[in-house]
Amino acid sequence: MSSLPLPCVKRVQQPLLISSAHKTLLLRCSKPGPPPDGIASGLPRRGSGRDMGNSCSGFPSKGTGRDDSGNSCLTADSSPFLLGKAHDPAFKWTIYGFSALFEREAIPASSASFDCCGYKWSLQVTLMHRKSGTKVPYVALCLTLSQSSLKPGYLMHALFELSIYNHSNGSYCGCKARYDFDAKKFYSKNECLITVEELLKSADFLVDDNCVFGVRILQADVSPQNNLAVAPDNTITIRELFLQKKEFIKGNYTWNVNNFLALKESVLSPAFEACGHKWHIKMHPLGDQYSTDSLSMYLQMHDPAELSQESGKMFEVTLSILNQEQGQNYSRPGRLVFNGNLGWGWSDFIPLKILKDPSKGYLVASKWSVKADITCIGSTNDVQTPLVASLLKDEK
Repeated sequence: MSSLPLPCVKRVQQPLLISSAHKTLLLRCSKPGPPPDGIASGLPRRGSGRDMGNSCSGFPSKGTGRDDSGNSCLTADSSPFLLGKAHDPAFKWTIYGFSALFEREAIPASSASFDCCGYKWSLQVTLMHRKSGTKVPYVALCLTLSQSSLKPGYLMHALFELSIYNHSNGSYCGCKARYDFDAKKFYSKNECLITVEELLKSADFLVDDNCVFGVRILQADVSPQNNLAVAPDNTITIRELFLQKKEFIKGNYTWNVNNFLALKESVLSPAFEACGHKWHIKMHPLGDQYSTDSLSMYLQMHDPAELSQESGKMFEVTLSILNQEQGQNYSRPGRLVFNGNLGWGWSDFIPLKILKDPSKGYLVASKWSVKADITCIGSTNDVQTPLVASLLKDEK
């Protein structure tokens, strides 16, 4: 499927009609509350040995290491019409069949990685983000730095723009944000761009069920090296995601471990097949180098080369530690792209204190079970194009 150019001329659009399912979703999501006990609110992070992160939707985060200092989010009453005009982004992510995300669970969607300033990044879209103290659901964006890009002990001070494309006037609008990334903090704060209700009714931002989001890294200052990189690339990345609305391919696998307490090093499950690919579950019983007193767990492709960097697939993945006492499982969901990357997962999947608590039922007499549920929900591709001259100008 070839890459399509982003629209650059004004045209007549029709707003997406709000279905009864969307109305029901909006009504349900306007009633905030904590997730059920034992259900983690984690979001995906990419790569082998990398963390999938945690949600920021009004619930307490687990293991994110996020910091409020030096970072901002728009106020709860912000509107897309108050957002400033943004530069043409260096990464553009077009999501075709955008409403399919609303028809499934409100799990954030993460793009495949893109290169900028000598580092790997990805963009995450959260459909039902709620700032603390408000019931209004927003579409929010979050910038992710690939954990393997930054050495332990180093800090990156990043300035960037997150934006949404206005099809009516052919421009992007959004906001600037700052974040201090390190080896354990590599998800920026969510930036609220537009309310879900406004987006669904919009004839500007959601056209023919397509929505376009953008990122531009303005500055990346790494210390203690004090290196400064300002968008040195001469290319932009345009990535397209084509979502399915029916005929999903699904698969699952349960891995039983009988000697969990004897394990000290990472363990790989037997290979299993799901959605036309072979997979492994990788588990670090005492946590990996990025974890904090937690078990680490990842889903990996047996042969990552099956999906190239130019094209890939989006999967919904849920890893669940099964409760052996007929209680609730401990689950983490993710919506993510595999396109040549080895795997995705969570460095802080579950605190060891909770895992080993006999009253929880997750570990019984050294027996431990985990289930992987995998659903293919779409395909993705990308194209590299020359940067326009305006993108190469230094930010004043």
